[in-house]
Amino acid sequence: MLLASAVVVWEWLNEHGRWRPYSPAVSHHIEAVVRAAPRAGGSVVLGQVDSRLAPYIIDLQSMNQFRQDTGTLRPVRRNYYDPSSAPGKGVVWEWENDNGSWTPYDMEVGITIQHAYEKQHPWIDLTPIGFSYVIDFSTMGQINRQTQRQRRVRRRLDLVYPMVTGTLAKAQSWPTSPASAPAPAAPACSCPQCVLVMSVKAAVAHGSSAPLQPPAARKNLPPVPGPGAKSPDGLGTIRAPVRTVPSQAIRRQASSTLAGGTVGSPASPPGANGKTGRVALATLNRTNLQRLAIAQSRVLIASGCAAGLRALPPGGGPGNRHRPRTLPSQAPDQPGWGTQGITGILMSAAGLPVCLTRPPKLVLHPPPVSKSEIKSIPGVSNTSRKTTKKQAKKGKTPEEVLKKYLQKVRHPPDEDCTICMERLTAPSGYKGLQPTVKPDLVGKLSRCGHIYHIYCLVAMYNNGNKDGSLQCPTCKTIYGVKTGTQPPGKMEYHLIPHSLPGHPDCKTIRIIYSIPPGIQGPEHPNPGKSFSARGFPRHCYLPDSEKGRKVLKLLLVAWDRRLIFAIGTSSTTGESDTVIWNEVHHKTEFGSNLTGHGYPDANYLDNVLAELAAQGISEDSTAQEKD
Repeated sequence: MLLASAVVVWEWLNEHGRWRPYSPAVSHHIEAVVRAAPRAGGSVVLGQVDSRLAPYIIDLQSMNQFRQDTGTLRPVRRNYYDPSSAPGKGVVWEWENDNGSWTPYDMEVGITIQHAYEKQHPWIDLTPIGFSYVIDFSTMGQINRQTQRQRRVRRRLDLVYPMVTGTLAKAQSWPTSPASAPAPAAPACSCPQCVLVMSVKAAVAHGSSAPLQPPAARKNLPPVPGPGAKSPDGLGTIRAPVRTVPSQAIRRQASSTLAGGTVGSPASPPGANGKTGRVALATLNRTNLQRLAIAQSRVLIASGCAAGLRALPPGGGPGNRHRPRTLPSQAPDQPGWGTQGITGILMSAAGLPVCLTRPPKLVLHPPPVSKSEIKSIPGVSNTSRKTTKKQAKKGKTPEEVLKKYLQKVRHPPDEDCTICMERLTAPSGYKGLQPTVKPDLVGKLSRCGHIYHIYCLVAMYNNGNKDGSLQCPTCKTIYGVKTGTQPPGKMEYHLIPHSLPGHPDCKTIRIIYSIPPGIQGPEHPNPGKSFSARGFPRHCYLPDSEKGRKVLKLLLVAWDRRLIFAIGTSSTTGESDTVIWNEVHHKTEFGSNLTGHGYPDANYLDNVLAELAAQGISEDSTAQEKD
């Protein structure tokens, strides 16, 4: 035990015997659960904080991470680091893998790199800690000392990991209490369900049914360290909790990264040689199995995916335990079914009654449609259109544009300008160079009546799209015609002879968006740099009702104004410089609503009309486009 302050990093053991950190957000979530019930143990559902981790549950008593769809168990631990080190400052060091995405270094490697960076060293050699690489800070590159291959590295800021102060325990990993030891095996039951359970447990214990690592993950393996790399630590190694560790004192490890992984994203299950970080289900006693099964069934129920999982009333003796045992005649191809199957196996192994049926199926696309069945939409011209880039009229300076929307205020009120946060009675606090506008001039927007320094409004306009429009930073009222930065592409729309769930009396409007990858223009975040376009063509669906056609017409206006998509960072994958949706929700699921992006949804059309109105697009906009 040690009395000090430290940052807490929750870590999991991968198949190479290396401890990989969860992201700061996930660590905060786990820590909150631990602090809420420090002695009772319990389970942590990682999907509640990061949708990418939806299959994973952490059992705090056995300190294992459980993957619901494969049954894989991996040890986890609660580790401590110096508050002045990288995790205490929210600094993350990452390297660029072969597919262009960024992978974080192991925590201690990142701490070593950050230590050298703060000392303003021109470079850092990672050989002393077991890696044949040099990090060059001048070029922000990683150089393989053996092959001379170079990769880009980057330093980014994230959330600071949770902080603890007081008496600190050593790093918690493996359970040491006698209660967590495996219980003696009970006499086996010969019923078909128990035979299935025991065969799966035996296969997992011997590694024969371990799912293979997908080929996509194999391609992105990090460079292998050179012959000088030391073997990884033993599982019980304890790190110094609250001491700044220089690069020479960091313990040597085998490798620094997880293949193709992201922050807080557990790895694929190991193959034949991946037994280091894996725990068999057979090593868990009945209590631990019950806890995992109950936690997993709660996840399924909370996520709305438990239609195929029904627990029976408790009690009634051995006959009730196995009745009914309904199993599907064929294995479906949905990942959710694997999750429910593992849940059923766990519940049965733990003595909890269970019945499995087919889960609802995800239906993304309609049945096949021939060309002769595709029709144009009455009242809507054409069946496709391409992006057109509209520019502000030449010769219009920012002052001339704003003059149309402003009224000068000679006696401003004694309140703050919400742009620069200085008093309106004082000069603007904005430090940009605006020589044609006096910093003490004040103006009122004509429609909403909000008052700002004119100097601040000109600066805000110059930092925007410069398309002749202005949006009030307080109430979001739009002056002029707002346009976006959507890259070039094509929008197709037509009728198909199928009905959406909840709209049985009408056909369906299908929209197909196609945007190719390209080079960013001057209006984009990184001009001159390439951008990716994942998931195109994207298919979206509307009911062919009066309101559905109204939404389509306004979506066409939004497309022409380049407001449907933008270039930025994906909230789903974390990839930067990629095409993303731009605050106008679409339904991409045709025949179900398992993801929340499908039908039935009684409020969707009204919600999307409100989102379009927030972008300045209403029924009046169609007339403006014709003008």
